[in-house]
This record gives sequence, structure tokens and C-alpha cells, in this order.
Amino acid sequence: MPLDILVPYWGDPRLLRQTVRSVLAQDSPDWVLTVVDDAYPDLTVRDWMATIDDPRVRYVRNARNEGITATFRRCVELATQERVVLPGCDDVLLPGYVSTVLAAHRAHPEVAVIQPGVRVIDASGAAVNPPADRVKALLRPRATGRVLRGERLATSLLHGDWMYFPSLAFRRETLLATPFQQGRAVIQDLALVIDMVAAGEGLLIEPEVCFAYRRHASASAPGTARFEGEVEYFRDAAAQMRALGWRRADRAARWRVTSRLHALMTLAAPGATDRRSLWRLAVSRG
Repeated sequence: MPLDILVPYWGDPRLLRQTVRSVLAQDSPDWVLTVVDDAYPDLTVRDWMATIDDPRVRYVRNARNEGITATFRRCVELATQERVVLPGCDDVLLPGYVSTVLAAHRAHPEVAVIQPGVRVIDASGAAVNPPADRVKALLRPRATGRVLRGERLATSLLHGDWMYFPSLAFRRETLLATPFQQGRAVIQDLALVIDMVAAGEGLLIEPEVCFAYRRHASASAPGTARFEGEVEYFRDAAAQMRALGWRRADRAARWRVTSRLHALMTLAAPGATDRRSLWRLAVSRG
């Protein structure tokens, strides 16, 4: 069974080429790759993809720019295999990614989500460990090799999202049954997985490091729109958890500790603007 790799593309052609080459360099041949170009104005990627002579590789271009959520949905529609991954167009699959994920799938075919081990890299490809990723490491459950599910998993993720969405390998039928939420651009990855957990699905933490997630340094502090979107999501998630009778998960969503801490850190940053709104978002609770 091949692994279905679908890459939503909008951005630097050079980095996309690195992503594609990392797939071609896998130590397992059991994969198929689709690049979904969201009508990026530069046609460099289209022309370069046409030079790849491999029946496992295809290139699809949207007729017009649809945005990231719609392009994710298009990727899911194009998926044909049992296990699906949606890497970013600047991420790198280490040589053992496909073999590691498929082995985990064979051991746990019923699991909706596989989270493999991840290395964080910067724009140049060098390994880095910035504060956001140190926090993720602290939050991640010490349950490698085990399947997590139910209120325990929901509570953990709502305390702080320790997943790396582009590295996640999903069961296709679960992705088809769980649509990306409209209007959740800043937090759609967490919203998607929480919906799966609420429906009874599980997540496997695979310890083997086989994926390189690229984190770009930001030149400016996040605007208030990001945090407003988070406040709205966590309010809705709390209601979702209450409906399930998951009191700890409800409390985690209402407190949204890491989201509030992020807002406070942004408030203290030199480039922060609209500090009054940031303070309101940092101290508000659902």
C-alpha cells in the first residue's frame, strides 16, 4: 500500500523543489506524490514538475487561487490511498519517513492519526530549537509508541498543540469524514484533530524522527486577528467538550493557557502593536 503524499503549494519554488526531492529520495518506493498548486503566479514549479519522469508523481494546478483551507480540501479529494500526509511545500521528508509511517500503519491500521518524530529546521535547513518548539516538547505526552484517545488526548492538545500538522499521517476515510472547518485558518490543524478525537478516533505517537519541519523566523509580532481567531475557536471547543461530558478538556479549552501566554509574550515584544487589544485577548477566558 503506497503512502499518499499531497503537497499544497504556494510560495518559494526553491523550497518546493527540496520537498519534492526529499520524496524522491525515500528509502521506500511505496509512495505516490501530488503537488497541488494554488495558482501561484510564477510558473517555475509547473515547468519543473513536467521534467520529472516518474509515474508516481503528478502535478495539479487550481484554476484560480483558492486559499489554504480550500487547497487542503482539494488535496483530500485527490487522495486515493489508505494513509495520507499533507506536508508543507517547504518541509523535508527525511529518507525513512515513508517506511516509518507505513510500518506504524501496519501495526495500527485503525488509528486515525500518526505523529512521527520531527526535527525542526530554519530557512537554511539547519536544525534549530526555538522557544515554541521547546514548549511543544514539554507538552508532548511521554507515551511514545502508544495510542492516545478520548478526553486525555483532547485535554492534552487543548492545553497546548504539540503536534506538527504537516508531518501527520491520516487515515483517508477519517479525513473524508472530518472536513476542515471554515474560517479557522490560524488554527485549522488543531480544530481538525480535535474533531477526530471527539468522534472517537486515536493518535499514535511514533518516536522515530523522520520529518523536518521548517520554521521561518518572523520579522514582526503576530497581529490581534490571530489571537481573536484562537479565542473564538477555544470558546467553541469548550462547548464541544462540555457536550461530550469531558470536563477536564472543557476546562483546558476555557483556560487556553498556551494561547494566552503567547499573547502575553507578543504583548511584551518590541514590535507589538495595539497593546490594549492584546492585553484583553491575553487575559480573557472562555
